Amino acid sequence: MTLTILVAKMRLTKTLCLLQILVLAPLVAFSADEGKASYYADSLAGNPTASGEPYDPSALTAAHRTLEFGTKVKVTYTKTGKSVVVEINDRGPYVDERVIDLSRAAAEAIGLIDDGIGTVKLEVL
Repeated sequence: MTLTILVAKMRLTKTLCLLQILVLAPLVAFSADEGKASYYADSLAGNPTASGEPYDPSALTAAHRTLEFGTKVKVTYTKTGKSVVVEINDRGPYVDERVIDLSRAAAEAIGLIDDGIGTVKLEVL
């Protein structure tokens, strides 16, 4: 059911409709997203992440600006077609064109290591 049909059926006021769109649109839009990914430098191993966990290069984890800690995300590298499921445990990336920073293990799993940066598709699970 589309958002338009849902709003029409609920017969909400314009103000309430706008509020619903503002709240729901980011969730709908992020169900699948595409952008640039990179991975953490090895020198960060052991440093605390925003969730408080130490960064572990061998764990399948990632940083995202807005997703809740513990969210599982399927990351597919468009160049190789390979995918990996990561858990969000940190904030970032802080470079505008990037949508996610991966652990070394996650980057290795999809073949991103040699390129360093690549286009990925994200799917919240």
